[in-house]
Order: sequence, then C-alpha cells, then structure tokens
Amino acid sequence: MLDQKKVFQTLADHGVSFFTGVPDSYLNGFCNYALAHCGERNLIAANEGNAVGIAAGHYFASREIPLVYMQNSGEGNAVNPLASLADRAVYAVPMLLLIGWRGQGNTEPNHPQHKLQGEITASLLELMHIPYTVLEDDDDKFRETVEKAVRYCTEARGAYALIAPKGVMADPDKPNNVDACYPMSREEAIEVILDHLPADTIYSATTGRATRELFFLREKRGETKAHDFLNVGSMGHASSVALGIALTKPERQVVALDGDSAAIMHMGAMTMVSKVHAPNLMHVVLNNGAHESVGGQPSAGHLVDFTAVAEACGYQTVGKPVTTEAELIAAIEALRSCGKASFIDCRIHKGLSRKLPPIIFDHREAIDALMDDLNR
Repeated sequence: MLDQKKVFQTLADHGVSFFTGVPDSYLNGFCNYALAHCGERNLIAANEGNAVGIAAGHYFASREIPLVYMQNSGEGNAVNPLASLADRAVYAVPMLLLIGWRGQGNTEPNHPQHKLQGEITASLLELMHIPYTVLEDDDDKFRETVEKAVRYCTEARGAYALIAPKGVMADPDKPNNVDACYPMSREEAIEVILDHLPADTIYSATTGRATRELFFLREKRGETKAHDFLNVGSMGHASSVALGIALTKPERQVVALDGDSAAIMHMGAMTMVSKVHAPNLMHVVLNNGAHESVGGQPSAGHLVDFTAVAEACGYQTVGKPVTTEAELIAAIEALRSCGKASFIDCRIHKGLSRKLPPIIFDHREAIDALMDDLNR
C-alpha cells in the first residue's frame, strides 16, 4: 500500500485538500487516513453523484481542486453529474477522481458482480473524455501522477481519474471494530427476524454483511436459501427489488434487510410505498451508523430519523427506532398485519458477531431457485 501520509502530503503540496465520496474497501487506507486527519475537509457522501455535486460546489466557492473517491461500481451514480454539471462544455469543474478498481482482470472470480464493472471502469472514463492513470504501489510515481493530473485539471478545467487496483490504497487487514452503542449485532437482529416471521417469507438482503450473514445463518439453521435474494453489488437497491416482488406476489410476506448506508444512498426509493399498496412488505434498516463492509467509516445512520422519514413516505412504523431484541420482536408483531407497507429502524452495534468466510455461490442457480419458489 502507498504510504498514506505521503499520499496526503503530495495532494496538499498540489493544492488538493478537500475530499468527498463513498468509502471503498480498495481505498480503506485512504479513507481511514482522511477520516483521522482531515476533519471537516473530508465529507462522506450519500452516493457518488452527491459527492460530485458537493465537489463542484466546493470548487465554485473556493477555486480549489477537490478529490472525489469511490468504488468503481459508483461510477454509474456519478455519470450524470460528471457528464453534465461538471463537463468541460458546461460548468467545467476540475476535480480528481480516486476510483477503487474492483473486478480488474480475473482478480475476483468468486464475485461476478464486479466482473463487468471491472471491464468497463476505464471505458466509462474514456466515453466521458476523462483522462486517467492506473496507480502503482510506488510513492515517487504517485507524486509524478498527481503533478500531471493537477496540471491537467488546472489547464483544461476538467476531471482527471486515478484508478487504484487492489493493494495500492488498501490495508489488507480490516479491523473488526465492535462498539457497545446498542446491544444487538446485525446477525442477531437478522436471526430474530427469521424466528418471528413465516418460514416462507421472502428476504431481499442488502449488499455487504447482511447478505453474508443471511447466507450463513441459513446454513447454520439448516434452512433453504430458495427464499432469499442476495443483493450483491447494486448498493441501495435491495428494497426496490423487495417492493417489486411484494407487488407481484401479494400473498407472500416480503422483507427488505437493508443497511443504513444503502438506504441513504438511494433514499428516494422509500417514497414509492406512498404510490402503491404493498401491505406484505416490511422494510428493516439494520442501522449501525457505519459503512462497515468497507472499513467502518461513519454514515449518517444514527443521525437521521429514519422512522420520521419512513412515515412521511407512507410506511407504518412503531414511532421510534428499536434497540433491543424485545423491542424488535414487538415491532414485528405490531407491523406484520398492519395493512400497510411497514418500516423498522433497527439500531445495532458495529462489528461482526463472528468471523465469516466470503460468500461463494452460483448466482444464476440461486436466482432460478428463488424464481421457482415464487412461481410454483
């Protein structure tokens, strides 16, 4: 991994000292250094497009070149503001883009959700006429690259991308930071939900730890995985998939096991229940206030009143977050037959309750099993 102290000193030497973006495991060294040392000059955004907009506003107000960080899967969220708001033919916003390169080559054969994104990472930049450099684990070359990139940004008033392959900006050891903020872990909360809803309930689990923990809980409990949709990749869309299933199969209970960062990323999806009748949908946000899957950086999860937001969007709630097993059980019992789409903000602590291996499964086989179950 590049020496992160030198990385930030190099950026500062070239006038880059404002950072915004969405944390990524391939960038966890960078993100954690920014979190520890940059204070209010580092702003974790709701999504990557939001980060581009924040960066543009910073440039307009300061004339300083900002840096936007993201996983390459987040390029999709960033395309619209990069191709319009920031484009050189429009408002010509210079910025550095630091992009973690998941799915490069055949580096992640067990994670097909990264394969296509890995293949098109550079091509998307080329389509948007954004020049880029693939970084190496070499501090001197990094300094040379930043000098070239900042010169381009200044002279052309455009974006320049720094693509970070595995190991260049990431510490391979991600600590399991457990706090005591709330008594339940995510895995414990998921098991409570499994225990108190019908055995044939359909679950749509969000990207990251929720998918992994649901997968291995099914194995531990000896239960079928045919009722589960594991939303690998496509962060923020698990609840939308759940809604689509719930509307089509009104006789089945459907639960979205969401994360706070994922729900925030595409919070507009929550408004959809105001337009439809989906009483069989239960949306549970497993809220630990962190981007845990990529390094534990803080989210706005514990700062946002999800319950008030959900009620305003048309969900039935119990009027407050739940924080204990007993409160979660009571909420499930109160809401499962309430006659409307329901929502639970389930506050949990950070950290994993046990160490789990990566999920390895046949994605087409899994989705075909779910489809067979839904269409029998």
